[in-house]
Amino acid sequence: MTAARRPVGALSSTVLDCPDPERLAAFYRLLTGWQVTYRSEAYVFIGDGPVRIGFQRVGGFRPPEWPSDGARAHLVFTVPELEPAVAELLAAGASRPEQQAGGERRVTLLDPDGHPFCLALPE
Repeated sequence: MTAARRPVGALSSTVLDCPDPERLAAFYRLLTGWQVTYRSEAYVFIGDGPVRIGFQRVGGFRPPEWPSDGARAHLVFTVPELEPAVAELLAAGASRPEQQAGGERRVTLLDPDGHPFCLALPE
């Protein structure tokens, strides 16, 4: 067993590339209830806790492929009930990909720019 080490760093933000940071931030504000904490021409960040979500303007943005054979990451959000959350997010511009992951306790959706994310019931 190795001795405990002092961490080198702490996760502070996850940043999603997108064509319109304001629009994507509005979608994730609906999902999380978080407020905008920083904005510039190229970035919008939401959340004032230990971890924030950022949205970065990228020219020529291409959405990630879901599922993909390459490396990928996605966000997971805990919700009290799946179907009402799914319905609200679909109405706000999310889509449901054909391929799902996680069984009955998790639903994979794509945000309006095509980033995959999951809604999951509490453990």
